[in-house]
Amino acid sequence: MSTLALPSLPAARGRRPLPGFGLSLGLGLAWLSLVVLLPLAALAVRAAGLGLDGWLRAVQDPRVQASLKLSFGAALLAAALASLAGALVAWVLVRYRFPGRRLLDALVDLPFALPTAVAGIALTAIYSANGWMGRWLEPAGLKIAYAPAGIVIALVFIGLPFAVRTVQPVLEALGREQEEAAASLGASRLTTLRRVILPELLPALLTGFSLAFARGLGEYGSVIFIAGNLPYKTEIAPLLITIRLEEYDYNGAIAIAALLLAASFLCLLAINAIPSLFAHERREQRHDA
Repeated sequence: MSTLALPSLPAARGRRPLPGFGLSLGLGLAWLSLVVLLPLAALAVRAAGLGLDGWLRAVQDPRVQASLKLSFGAALLAAALASLAGALVAWVLVRYRFPGRRLLDALVDLPFALPTAVAGIALTAIYSANGWMGRWLEPAGLKIAYAPAGIVIALVFIGLPFAVRTVQPVLEALGREQEEAAASLGASRLTTLRRVILPELLPALLTGFSLAFARGLGEYGSVIFIAGNLPYKTEIAPLLITIRLEEYDYNGAIAIAALLLAASFLCLLAINAIPSLFAHERREQRHDA
């Protein structure tokens, strides 16, 4: 059987599917500047123009302080709960094989694709006084809808995918060899979890926590329906920004938005620093050993 000889092709060494580094870098920075940096820079410039008196006047408002306290507290608690639940879901997805596993894996990403307002309406329908769960919880004294507890549940809902997707690849790479070795040496399940698994998962857990916290801090759509939006009680900071804009209090809105932006930016810096810190610690441990 004869074969056709392919024409010789020029050597592809050094060729890249995209144009050279300079052009790719320029296009990338241009898009990043237009989409991300320019709006954020405009907010930073407006916030810097408020001056110290403007900042103090905006932040010392009791209503602003109440909304910031609620947003930071609820986001912090929700990120912690999402991290714990996300680690458990990731463990089940990685370590077990069962019918419907792929469907469960796909459902984890649903909060990413679902419009947040739809999630808020669905949660409110479930936890309201006549909802599927609210009709049982409220007579027992557990008020979820139109209360801070509802805000936390909404933030856990949108933060869970971050926790799962950051822990899942680490568990897949970890394998079972270290666990089996620890078990063969007589370690209990708790000791294996504490001494073998958690140290490996800790950077991913912290990264998922930071992502969930940053997302929850600025979340709006899934919260406003279930929060009730009562000033000083269940009013979150992103909603107060909208109210300030509707009242033509642009300086007040800018001050609150700048605070949320700064907090989110610090979270992202922490996310980037976490892998480097743990890598440095491991190098020192190997050096000491």
